Amino acid sequence: MPEISAQLSAAGESVEIILEPETKRFIGRAAFADPASVVSSPTRRPEAILFAPATTTTLARLAHGLDGGPTDELYSGGLRPAFIAPDLEPETASHPAVVKNLRILREDGCVVVGESGFASVAEVSSAILGGLGGPLAGLRVVVTVGGTREIIDSVRFIGNRSSGKMGLAVAREARRLGAEVVVVAANVEVVDSGVEVHRVESVKELREATLRLVEGADALVMAAAVSDFTPAKVAESKIRRRDGMTLEMISTEDVLGEVRRRNPDLFVIGFAASHGDPRPDAREKLRSKGADLFVGNDISRPGTGFGADENEVYIVDDGAERFVPRASKAEVARAILDSMKTKMQKRGCG
Repeated sequence: MPEISAQLSAAGESVEIILEPETKRFIGRAAFADPASVVSSPTRRPEAILFAPATTTTLARLAHGLDGGPTDELYSGGLRPAFIAPDLEPETASHPAVVKNLRILREDGCVVVGESGFASVAEVSSAILGGLGGPLAGLRVVVTVGGTREIIDSVRFIGNRSSGKMGLAVAREARRLGAEVVVVAANVEVVDSGVEVHRVESVKELREATLRLVEGADALVMAAAVSDFTPAKVAESKIRRRDGMTLEMISTEDVLGEVRRRNPDLFVIGFAASHGDPRPDAREKLRSKGADLFVGNDISRPGTGFGADENEVYIVDDGAERFVPRASKAEVARAILDSMKTKMQKRGCG
């Protein structure tokens, strides 16, 4: 809950926390950072209410109108949107009485977050901000993440060092800010729940998925590291060491350029990983690919870029650039999305 509170506050929401009596046995005011505040009752009527982590007792109390204090009174008085994030073991979540109570709450207009009985911080924050109409609410954003692999033979491939962390941070922040998010995941196993995921391996698969999914989307964030070359011929079986190996490589498709040509009204953000000052490369790609924004980073800097938890980037526009000094990839993602939202508003499409 302290993490959820912090994320909602970071998104600009005013947050008040009411601790139930038993909760105070193991958590207190000090766990919640400013500007959120711990109160005994709401200082004014809230726009929304969240019960989390909701136990079976909380579910039963709310479903059957039992008195549980000021928050229950708000709920029974019709305050909506109301969100419930259960914290249940799988066996408990499937118990008939619990299933019945959850059904009653949904029929009463409550949003239950976490169908399996448990919801992550990202899921809860995203559900609330989406329900409140966050700054990206109403937008459908496609984000490509990870790194493509090009097949050599039945056991080998050529790939790159992208971990997918930057793209996943963008997807997570976009969802947290209320957008509907679709992720094209190139060789990335773990993707946050609450987003639509399409898994791909090669440039060809990424191209096909991206071209299909951007239809009807408002924005594309092309954060995946796309292979520039692919083997001219793929061996049907494993190439033996004794036979040696000589690879002929050919260029892969320009996925971003094709997306732009086919979707002239789509807002497009590209990424340029450079060795050294990334601004010239980002600006050249911004022009040649017709993107709206390009994000450039210097992969030669230690502690940023591929596999790292932090990044340092330039967000390049056609007439300006924004420097984002070294920060967590979540903070960098917020800066990218802020630039996207600002430019979309200027264009009248956000």
